[in-house]
Amino acid sequence: MNARRLTATVLCSAAALAALSGCKTKGEIVVDQGVGITAVRSTCPAVGIPEYTGDVTTFRNAGAKTADNIDVVAALTGVRAQCNEADIAAAAGDKVTSTVTFQVLGRRSDTSGARQVTLPYFVSVLQGGNSVVSKRVGTVTLNFADGEPRAQATVTGNAFIDRGAATLPQEIRDRITRKRKAGDTDAALDPLADPEVKAALARASFEVLVGFQLDDGQLAYNATR
Repeated sequence: MNARRLTATVLCSAAALAALSGCKTKGEIVVDQGVGITAVRSTCPAVGIPEYTGDVTTFRNAGAKTADNIDVVAALTGVRAQCNEADIAAAAGDKVTSTVTFQVLGRRSDTSGARQVTLPYFVSVLQGGNSVVSKRVGTVTLNFADGEPRAQATVTGNAFIDRGAATLPQEIRDRITRKRKAGDTDAALDPLADPEVKAALARASFEVLVGFQLDDGQLAYNATR
């Protein structure tokens, strides 16, 4: 599935919203209690790109952030995640592995000569929407052929989630799936609106975030252009 861009300040502030799931699974819980309540969740993490980190611009000369001084522009796109829960259960391990793949598309202003451009990127795991569990920084190299303005590269990385932390406690699952009958005092109440259930769902929710590893100046440029 395609990842959507997350609304966040930047990764260093540990703020991000949920993205589309990258799992190949029907989910851990499917509830239909006859009162319009349906819930599907998975131990697989969601995947997304924090706002302002999906592209990067470099300049020929420091200080002049103008169009005529642009050297290379690159964009991160086509984010995919593979995480099959059937394989996870069979592995009997305590880690959920999500394999993330994405493309980096680059464009340069000066097309003379062959050139390599190396850019840093990160793969980070976020828990509960605001807590950074892990962060790995890598590099991707764009190989521009002589006379060619464009180049692209594919990146693959792994993210690891604690399986126990991504699994809802049995007591919370029982609250969600408990059969309710018409006439019960809580028959029309959504169990997912219960503060304790909501908090448990948040704690068990993980996202894998990918983006360019930018400095403060590059982040400011992306945020204000």
